[in-house]
Amino acid sequence: MALLAATVATAYLPLGGGNLVLSLGIAVAKAALVAVIFMQLRRPNPLLRLAAAAALVFLTFLFSLIYADVLTRAPSTQPGTVMPRSIADR
Repeated sequence: MALLAATVATAYLPLGGGNLVLSLGIAVAKAALVAVIFMQLRRPNPLLRLAAAAALVFLTFLFSLIYADVLTRAPSTQPGTVMPRSIADR
């Protein structure tokens, strides 16, 4: 319940860019609690530990592909920088 209250409180704090970092930190803490308690990763058997590690490696790989895609784009094609033709022609 404390993490839920922290999530709600974070939505109302004017931290600017720190708000994202704090929200992601709370989300990581929630995910760790779910993994340890509900997935029983505290003392898992080797197969469950292997499945969790494989999922983490796969997720890291996907995020690295996303990061590489954003880094290799030209500045005019970055998300949020392209304007529709009807607005650009005015």
